[in-house]
Amino acid sequence: MAVKGLGKIDQAYDGSNLRIGIIHARWNSVIIDALVAGAIKRMQSLGVKEENIIVETVPGSYELPWGTKRFVDRQKKAGEPLDAVIPIGVLIKGSTMHFEYISESTTHALMQLQDKVNMPVIFGLLTCLTEEQALARAGIDEAKSMHNHGEDWGAAAVEMSVKYGPHCDF
Repeated sequence: MAVKGLGKIDQAYDGSNLRIGIIHARWNSVIIDALVAGAIKRMQSLGVKEENIIVETVPGSYELPWGTKRFVDRQKKAGEPLDAVIPIGVLIKGSTMHFEYISESTTHALMQLQDKVNMPVIFGLLTCLTEEQALARAGIDEAKSMHNHGEDWGAAAVEMSVKYGPHCDF
C-alpha cells in the first residue's frame, strides 16, 4: 500500500519571494514532463512567480548532480541566485545492474550536493521497477495513479526555502 504526499504541513508557506530552479533529465520525457509540470503547478499555487521558476535540462539522470551544481553556480554568478533546486529524473529497472549503479550514485551525489551549494536540493529522482510504477507516480496512469510526485517536490522546495533556505532569517 502506497502512502500519498507529504502529509499535513505545520503552516502555509509563501513562495512569492523565491527563485527556484528545476533541472531535469530528458530520458523518459513523457514521465519527466508530467513531473516538471506538477512541480511548477504546486509552486505557483504557493505563490512562486512563473518568472522565478527557472528550468534547465541535462541528458540523463546520471548527469543531474554535475548539471545541478553548474546550474546553481551559473545563476549565482549572474546575480540571480536560487533559493532551492529540484533535480528531476526517472530511472526504470532493466535487466542489468545499470539501474542499481545509476540510482545509488546519483542519489548519493544529490544528497551531498546540498552542502556544496548551501541550499535545499529536493530529491526528485524516481527509481521504479517498472514503467507502470513511474507512470503512476507521475499521475499519468489514470487506472493506477497515485498522484503526481512533482507536486510534492514543488511543495518541499517552497517549504525548505522559506524555513531553511539561503535567504531565510535565523
